[in-house]
Order: sequence, then structure tokens, then C-alpha cells
Amino acid sequence: MNNFNADQFVSAQKANLQAAAGLSQTAFAGLERLVELNMAAGKAAVGESFTNAQALFASKNPQEFLAAQAALVQPAFEKSVSYSRHLYDIAASTGADLSKAVEEKAAEGQAAVKNLVEANLKNAPAGSDAAVAAIKTAFEAGQTAAETLKKVAKQAADTAEANFKAVSAQAETAVKSTIAKAKAKA
Repeated sequence: MNNFNADQFVSAQKANLQAAAGLSQTAFAGLERLVELNMAAGKAAVGESFTNAQALFASKNPQEFLAAQAALVQPAFEKSVSYSRHLYDIAASTGADLSKAVEEKAAEGQAAVKNLVEANLKNAPAGSDAAVAAIKTAFEAGQTAAETLKKVAKQAADTAEANFKAVSAQAETAVKSTIAKAKAKA
């Protein structure tokens, strides 16, 4: 069996601390981008609200009021779609960065466990070849299962992203069609 190695343990803990620091920096960067987006959207919304109210109050009759109101719908929708896209981009890029970092640490961990198992199996007593083979097989099966789960999770995430984009495009098309019909009636 391997003896406890304090230097390896300290080195591993330092690496884990650095990884945690990197993950928190990534998370805070994403949060910072989200706050900036919300501040810009809020500032724009307040300014546009006053401009829109002035346009509505300038109407001289109900037809002008309805026309002015209809003219405000499409820009508001387009801004909403743009905001949603920015929000999704922030979430997706932050999630991708975090996933990449976690995958790298998981790969390092798997390699360390594999090295530990192999080192300990080299010191197995004579006549334990069947047990060593069984342990190796079980370890390899576990590695294969982990890889399969990782692939399935990635496929699910890719499918969810594609579905989100498709639904967003359909909603955008439907709203634009409705706005066009409303303008034609006005």
C-alpha cells in the first residue's frame, strides 16, 4: 500500500483551492454581466416609458392614440427578445465556463484515482490475480459509465438549447405576425 504523502496532500489541497477560486471568479463575472444587463435595461426602460407616455398624450383623438399605442408594441417586443437573448448568452457562457472547469477537475481526479488504484494493485499479494482483474474491470466499468453519463448530459443540454432557440424563433415570428395584423387593422 502507498504511504500517506503529506506533500501530495498539501499540493492537492492548494490545487483544489485555486480551482474553487477560479470557479467563484467565473460565477461572479457572470453575475456582474447580469447586473450590467439589468441596469442598462432598467435605465432604458425608464427613459422609454416617459418618451412613450409623451407620444400617447400627444394624441388628439382615439384613432391617433391607438395608432401610437400599436407603434410602441413592436419595439417593446424586439427589446424584450434582445434582452432574453443577452440573458441566455450570459447564462450559457457562464455555464459553459463552469462546466469546462469542473470537467477538467473531474478528469484530474479520475486520473489520480486511477493512478492510486494501479499503484495499490501493483503491490497486491501473489495469487490475487483474479481479484486484481476484477477490481480493474470494475474500475474501468465505472469510468465507462461516467463517460456515458457525461455524454448523455451534454446531449440533453444541447437538445435543450436547440429547443429554446426554436421556441424563441417561433414566438418571435408569431408576435411579429400578430403585430402586423394589428397594424393592418389600425
